[in-house]
Amino acid sequence: MAGYKDGSPKFEDGAPWSKSSMPEKVIEKNIVLFAASRAATPETIAGRIHDGVMKMLKGAGFDAKRPDRLDVAMCKELPIKLVYLPAADIPSYVMEGNVDVGICGSDMLEEAMTESGYANDEAPIEVMLKLGIGKCKLCLQAPAQFCDRPAKDFVGKRIVTSFPALTKRFFDELAGQDSHDTHIKEVSGSVEAACGLGLADAVVDLVETGTTMKAAGLDIVADVLETEVLLFQQRPSEANGLESGSKAETLKLIERRIAGYLTATKYVMIICNCHHDDLAAVCALMPGKRSPTVTELKEEQWHSVSSLVRIDESNRIMDELAKAGATDVLCLALSNTRM
Repeated sequence: MAGYKDGSPKFEDGAPWSKSSMPEKVIEKNIVLFAASRAATPETIAGRIHDGVMKMLKGAGFDAKRPDRLDVAMCKELPIKLVYLPAADIPSYVMEGNVDVGICGSDMLEEAMTESGYANDEAPIEVMLKLGIGKCKLCLQAPAQFCDRPAKDFVGKRIVTSFPALTKRFFDELAGQDSHDTHIKEVSGSVEAACGLGLADAVVDLVETGTTMKAAGLDIVADVLETEVLLFQQRPSEANGLESGSKAETLKLIERRIAGYLTATKYVMIICNCHHDDLAAVCALMPGKRSPTVTELKEEQWHSVSSLVRIDESNRIMDELAKAGATDVLCLALSNTRM
């Protein structure tokens, strides 16, 4: 599958990609089309998000062998085809029904909905899960010597961004009832260089750690939007076949698998042994999702106790278990769950 200059994919015969023109080998009845982003430049926000999403999909069991030169791959033993698209295009493909479900940042989803004129509750999109990946902020940034000015001072200035619809909405809100001639220029990359090159007075761009921003001599004036990666689907209806039937069940499977994997990344299983006299104190330290599992050991008055514990609390709890009389304390990683 090759691509057009704007990044939209096409098949080798040159046909634009829409459900009406997809060959039968790609679109099949009861097959869910699942859009994920193509590989991005390493050591960038997009690159780190792509790597995190690919790791998540593999951990959730969506194994797919991607043929050379094709952006479509069938998942093993599942009625799911992964479709690799430019991340910014995924919301439009889901909204228009060209794919059933997708993963991308909420910034890109908000941009697509704003550009299309949808309010959040009107868009033909339903968010299934917040994935906790790629958390960052879309910010108005300016050269450091001007960053202490209020955001409203930049109304009417030259602004460069990769998010023109969100940027326009932000400046419209700043201007209120007043008309304004803020000049918003869209670029596809290297947004932070625009001020240094004399192209802009300020930029609206994503900030994760702030390293790239600081290196470009910029600082934050105001936050525009907080963002993270979402799993979302086209809003179910009888017309699109997502309200009931096999596709609806497959979408529930996708949601369960990804939710299970995400839980596994947040918890560990702690197992220990303790004397009956210490059992109450040990159980109090690791109450688990519902309650700890307690098993009697062959040795009289001794028990094995196991429970799920949040990863960020595991070392502290292991130390406290040892103080409470627990022995043979083990911490086991989880590869997946179903809760």
